[in-house]
Amino acid sequence: MLLTQQSKTEERATVALTAVAPPPRSPRRPGARRLVGLSWIVPAVVVLAVFVYLPLVQNLGFSTLEWDIYSGSQIFIGADNYVKLAGDPIFWSSLGNNVLYAVISLAIQVFAAIALAAIIESIRSDRWRRSLRAIYFIPSAISLTVAGLLFYFIYEPNLGLLNHLLDGIGLGAWAQPWLGQESTAMVAIIVMSQWQGFGYSTLLFAVAIQRIPSELYEAASIDGIGPIRRFFTITLPLVREMTGLMIIVTISGAFQVFNEVMVMTSGGPNNSTQVLGTWLYRNGFVRNDFGYAAAIATVIFVITLGIALVQLWINRRRRVEW
Repeated sequence: MLLTQQSKTEERATVALTAVAPPPRSPRRPGARRLVGLSWIVPAVVVLAVFVYLPLVQNLGFSTLEWDIYSGSQIFIGADNYVKLAGDPIFWSSLGNNVLYAVISLAIQVFAAIALAAIIESIRSDRWRRSLRAIYFIPSAISLTVAGLLFYFIYEPNLGLLNHLLDGIGLGAWAQPWLGQESTAMVAIIVMSQWQGFGYSTLLFAVAIQRIPSELYEAASIDGIGPIRRFFTITLPLVREMTGLMIIVTISGAFQVFNEVMVMTSGGPNNSTQVLGTWLYRNGFVRNDFGYAAAIATVIFVITLGIALVQLWINRRRRVEW
């Protein structure tokens, strides 16, 4: 009797568990997994297509027009804007200023930043390392517009800090209107830009150096290798991915310079500080020649895209493996 009741109770419990337990899931097919993955990618692709790739194609079409945006008249002129661009001396001087900006930026924001980051990370005191990182990063927290206005007043010929400093140390003959003459205006702008961006690059390289295993440096020290040789044989090779990324970012940024020039000189004096971005702006929004401005924008895109593709190809062939 007791055995019969116990068996009935077990049967009821089994039925209840069977009713509550969910049915086993069938394994998801590879096609279904692919559809799920695509459902997450499609929104991002749509946003990129609408706000990045479509405007690029439209800009290429605009560069073949003589377009008055105020009257709305559009006349197809083919490649005439590019022919005009090839014969425009201010375009070529603007391109030269961008190249100068890129070369100096590579020297300061890439190679000098690597050296400074290696020096900071070689300091044994953790407190000093953190303090120096913060000190060098502070200028990067200031916007380019504010930094441009700050240096505009520093360079002011009569009341500016720089000329007063030169006078104070007996170099008054070197005092000059830094932003008011063609020979010094572009260099003065570049100095301001390097001051503002140098700390950010240094911080990125410091993070890359922190990822290098400390055992490599310890083994090199035991073998009697000095700090300079350790820098060239350990640090530089193992941060080359970050170096490649910074080269791409620095060169791309150098060909997209705009704020600092507009704030400090607006392209003057005598168009000596024009860069591609400001020359594009002047032709599009001041001279109302949007077709020509679109042609300049196309040139900027082709230059930065070409440099980025070459650098990515080089980095792929020299990838660091831990």
